[in-house]
Amino acid sequence: MAPQVKKKLFGLFTRKERWGLSARGWFCLLAVLVLGGLGWVLNVQPFLAQTRRTDTRILVVEGWVREFALKSALTEIQSGRYQKVYTTGGPIAGSDGATNDFNTAASVGAEWLVKAGVPADLVQMVPSHVAGRDRTYSSAVALREWFRTNHVTVASVNVLTEDVHARRTRLLFQEAFGKTMEIGIISVPNPDYVPKRWWRYSEGVREVLGESIAYVYANFLFRPEKPGGNE
Repeated sequence: MAPQVKKKLFGLFTRKERWGLSARGWFCLLAVLVLGGLGWVLNVQPFLAQTRRTDTRILVVEGWVREFALKSALTEIQSGRYQKVYTTGGPIAGSDGATNDFNTAASVGAEWLVKAGVPADLVQMVPSHVAGRDRTYSSAVALREWFRTNHVTVASVNVLTEDVHARRTRLLFQEAFGKTMEIGIISVPNPDYVPKRWWRYSEGVREVLGESIAYVYANFLFRPEKPGGNE
C-alpha cells in the first residue's frame, strides 16, 4: 500500500507516512550492537595475536620488536629446528630515512641475537631502506628480493613478531610473496598486559585498538605491489 501524501500551501509542502523503529525496535538494535561490541572485545586480541607455525627450517624475525620478543626468538632458535634466521626491518626511529644497512631494525635485531649467543653464520640481516608507511610490507619485499638476488629457494618461513601485530604481519608477508610461499606466524605475548583483560591496561588498549585499525587498513584499503613487480 502506497504511503499517504498530504500537501499544503498549493503543493509547496508535502507530508508522507513512513516506517520507523518502535521502542522495541530500538531496544533490539541496541542489544545487537552491545552484544556485537562485547563479542569484539572478547575475541579481537586472540584474533590479532595469531600463532600458526608451519613446518620449515627458516625463521624470520622482525628486527623492530622489543627485547621480550627477541628473547622468545632466541628460545625458538635454540629449539634446533631452524637452519637459517633472517632479521628484517627498515630505518630505526629518528633516522629520518637517511640510513645505511647497519642503521636499520634488521641490523639491530641481528646484533642482539648474535650477542645473545646465536652463531653469526646462522643469522642474516635483510634491511629495508623504506621509511614511513607500510614498513612491514616493505620489509617483506626486501626479503623477497634478497632471496631472488642471492638465488635462495624458500618454500616456507615462520615469521616471529610481537603480540597483536602478528595477523597483519602474516597478511602483508603473504601479499609480498604471493601464493608460492607458505607463511607461518609466531606471536610473542606482550608481558605488559593480560591478553584476556586487555581493556584494563593502557598498553593493551593502545596496542589492540591501533592494530585493529591497522589490520582493517591492510586488509581492505592497502593496495600492495604484486609479486614480480618493482619495489
